[in-house]
Amino acid sequence: MREVVWLSGYVPYGVVQQILERIGGYHLARSTVWDACQRAGERLVTAAEQAQDQVGVERVRWEQSQYAPEARKGVSMDGGMVLVRGEGWKELKVGVISDLVAPEARQLDVPDERLSNNLHYTASLGGVDQFSAALWCLAVQHKVPYAGHVAVTADGAAWIWGLTDDLFPCSAQIVDWFHAAQHIDAAAQARFPADTQVDEAKRWAETLKALLFRGDCFKVITALKQANLHDYASYFETHKHRMQYPVFRAEGFPIGSGSTESGVKQYKHRLCGPGMRWSRRGVRRMAVIRSAVLDSSFDTLWNAA
Repeated sequence: MREVVWLSGYVPYGVVQQILERIGGYHLARSTVWDACQRAGERLVTAAEQAQDQVGVERVRWEQSQYAPEARKGVSMDGGMVLVRGEGWKELKVGVISDLVAPEARQLDVPDERLSNNLHYTASLGGVDQFSAALWCLAVQHKVPYAGHVAVTADGAAWIWGLTDDLFPCSAQIVDWFHAAQHIDAAAQARFPADTQVDEAKRWAETLKALLFRGDCFKVITALKQANLHDYASYFETHKHRMQYPVFRAEGFPIGSGSTESGVKQYKHRLCGPGMRWSRRGVRRMAVIRSAVLDSSFDTLWNAA
């Protein structure tokens, strides 16, 4: 049943049934496919949780010999909504660990998605503590704590930066450029709300974005305050140390969290299809299966279960 469960991590159970019948000549009922995934999924969840217990933050001890001063790692976090039966829409927190290219290999016009490779995924439907354990386990597996250069790129959610302070206190913290730009667009819309002011709003927003992109966050804050947009100014004041985009780009760090946003879409593609209904336990099982097939760690997890 290994291949059945593996394939179910990519496509719905009914499609698995069709693929097996058409290509392999295997006649399995959809309910059989579902049952195999529930049974195996529970074993994989248990194996994943045991791995997390073994490398809990309080149990990990620093080993100087593992320190790699030239190693470069990227961490990104985001969330997406999944419909849970009997509960409504709940947030699935997604984390991505990646290797970053060396700064000398980066040109300023290289898109962020080409800065990261060897992507590894984890996802959790639970609270921050549960997600923290899963993300830390993934980080330890890929030696993030021992990397000399670590960048965490994400949006402005408070839970993300609280978690970053706890798990990756020495990392470069970067607010996703596109989220920051969206806040500027929203501020421009608030300043120029009329339909006849669309061009004014666009010009003003582009001016502020240019200032932000070249590192003049304080000028953005001043302009927002002068426009009496104090709530928007507060956002940039809170994150100004995470918006030093010229510095981050010069160091070869991604300023966009596209890898995680793409990861969220990958999970939603499997969990949010038409007519899909999931229990909380079902989401938990499929999240583990989906994570394993996305980064090709399925066989390793299966053998450990």
